[in-house]
Amino acid sequence: QVQHVESGGGLVQTGGSLRLTCARSGGATYFMGWFRQPPGNERSLVANINYMGDVTHYTSAVKGRFTISRDNAKNYVYLQMNSMKPGDAAGYYCSSYPPGGPWGKGTQVTVSS
Repeated sequence: QVQHVESGGGLVQTGGSLRLTCARSGGATYFMGWFRQPPGNERSLVANINYMGDVTHYTSAVKGRFTISRDNAKNYVYLQMNSMKPGDAAGYYCSSYPPGGPWGKGTQVTVSS
C-alpha cells in the first residue's frame, strides 16, 4: 500500500528557508510532486520531478525560490524552499504526479511577516 509521510514544516520568517522531506513507501513512481493547500483554498501543484531528477516543473509563484529533488535509493523527495513569503504558508503534501492513492497528513508551513 502506498503511503506518503511529509515532514520538515514549521514557522519561518519572511525571507527564510525550510526543507521539506517526503518519505514514500509502497513502491517508486516515475513522477513525484509536492502540492500545497492554503487555508480555505484548493490543493495545487507546487513542483514535480521525474525519476532521474533531470526534468522538473515549478508553478510560477515559486520558480527560482524552490527546488525539488529526490533520492530514489531512499524513496525520498525533498522541497528546498528559500526566500519564503507569507503567500507560501500552507499545508504541504507529496504524492505521485498525477496524484493518486491516499494523501499523507502533510506538513504545515507558516511564514511570519
